[in-house]
Amino acid sequence: MDWDEIYELEKQSGASGSGTSFFNPSSGAANTTGNTSFTRVLGDLDADDPMGLNEDAADAVDKDREREKERRTRNFVEEEELEATPLERLTRAWVNERHAPDILPAEEDLLAGLLDHLRLQARNVQILRDDPQTSESEHIRIMLVQTELERVKYVVRAYVRTRLYKIERYARWVMQDEEVQRRLTAGEREHASRHAKLTDKHLYVSVLQSLPEAQAHLDDTPVFYPSMITQPDKNRPIFVHALKDCPRVRLPDGAPLEMKKGHISLTPYHVVEQLLARGEVELV
Repeated sequence: MDWDEIYELEKQSGASGSGTSFFNPSSGAANTTGNTSFTRVLGDLDADDPMGLNEDAADAVDKDREREKERRTRNFVEEEELEATPLERLTRAWVNERHAPDILPAEEDLLAGLLDHLRLQARNVQILRDDPQTSESEHIRIMLVQTELERVKYVVRAYVRTRLYKIERYARWVMQDEEVQRRLTAGEREHASRHAKLTDKHLYVSVLQSLPEAQAHLDDTPVFYPSMITQPDKNRPIFVHALKDCPRVRLPDGAPLEMKKGHISLTPYHVVEQLLARGEVELV
């Protein structure tokens, strides 16, 4: 059966009213309803919209995208504004102090606040331990609190020990530089002064008093020789982690370095010294 015969059969079927005809839209109620619905749907579609969306639907999609973008931006800002705990801040200061060749500004207020909190918690723990009404489960919680206190004490001692090591190593340089002295606490300045005097006295008694007067000095600056006073090496390479998008800095060879948030670089300390002072990077 060819297409002509099929066409003739369809015409006869439409004329007799028996059944519906694909070629005759007016034949059959079901076919009429289906074609009318299809025509209505086609009329609702925007001819210029390949996705089949009208203007209202497209506007709704755009608004949903804008709301989602605003939500993500708001969540990002909230995460950025979350303040670190005092222990996290001191831990970061300790790590920075360990890796920086220079003596960084002392976190005096932060350290004092943590020490006050440690004393308060230790007193509360002792009161609960001495209380005969304290239950066994409460004693277990007290042990957990004591463990946390010891962890905080370790970070505090490590931070102070790191600073004292640098102060003793560069004591004479510290006492000659007022800008460095302003980074220290009153106790650290006093310790640096005493250590410098004791070191000078020991060197004089051990060696210098036996040398000619012209050579019995510790502050000579001979030409083409390094200084006799030990100073931090700011050209030492360090690993630095960007906490936010940082402004462009210049490397010793003249090449620019622009660090985005999360970027880790190996660079001389003096290149990122100001970024570290502003809290835009941390040392790792």
